Amino acid sequence: MKKPTQRETNPFKYSDSNKRYHTFDYYMKQRFGGKCARISLDAGFSCPNKDGTKSHGGCIFCYGGSSGAALAETLREQYEKGIDVMQRKWQVSRFVPYLQANTNTYAPKDVLRRVYSEVESFPDAVMVAIATRADCLDNGVVELIRELSDSIPVIVELGLQSVYDETAARINRGHTYAEFLEGYNKLRNAGGDIKICVHLINGLPGETEEMMINSAKTVAALKPDMVKLHSLHILEDTELCRMYENGEYEPYDRQKYIETVCDQLEFFAPETVIARITGDAPDDILRAPLWCRRKTAVSNDIDKLLVERDSYQGKKHI
Repeated sequence: MKKPTQRETNPFKYSDSNKRYHTFDYYMKQRFGGKCARISLDAGFSCPNKDGTKSHGGCIFCYGGSSGAALAETLREQYEKGIDVMQRKWQVSRFVPYLQANTNTYAPKDVLRRVYSEVESFPDAVMVAIATRADCLDNGVVELIRELSDSIPVIVELGLQSVYDETAARINRGHTYAEFLEGYNKLRNAGGDIKICVHLINGLPGETEEMMINSAKTVAALKPDMVKLHSLHILEDTELCRMYENGEYEPYDRQKYIETVCDQLEFFAPETVIARITGDAPDDILRAPLWCRRKTAVSNDIDKLLVERDSYQGKKHI
């Protein structure tokens, strides 16, 4: 008799594969009827953690923003180039314009309205994603996002990284967990078709595995719509890189990362979309850990460990 496949024996409800967690791909297929791809965009915004409002230089791991898009190009040009790249990889015709670089709610309201209106009108866009900080969500901005969601569903990506204020201070985050909660709750109470995605980073300086798991448990209790889990990347020309070169920071171990993610997944509600399970960075600026370059292999090993543990997302969710 043929042995059942992992897909056939998968106990996790929100999956059509061997994945034992609620992937972004599965969510988008269920909602929009097919595969969707994010297109990273750089709208030229700054950040209060860079322009002196909160601090200069940004977080210790920040390399001049988070997008590879060229500012010399218009948003439309960036979008079209991004589609071309994605369509070489996959058969995909649905896209999510993703305002990724820096803080995309940190500008005058008329500028934000113009940018949001432009990306919302892009052909074949099914959602819009907006990356920001929870301390850059005043009432006017939240209402602007809610209005946008009347026309197109919106994902607001909130970089939290850790629930510990001492960690936030150590990485020069520029806001507390209480400030994060204030912004999070504004979005949650805004109404409209807004999905909140919270980012957590494993391997931050000074953090133990217990702290990383507790950050996940604390965020899971908020019941966010989506979560992104990342490993900490050491990029050239950052404060973190200086710490690494001076022996003040050691990159997170690959196997520990895999085990930590599996622990974290158990606490998130099954309905919460795991929008990313690991991250990558451009090869030309990544100093360490080099295992991040093999993100598919890391993802596969997370899958294997969940099977070995007979575990899945939400197993310990209350």
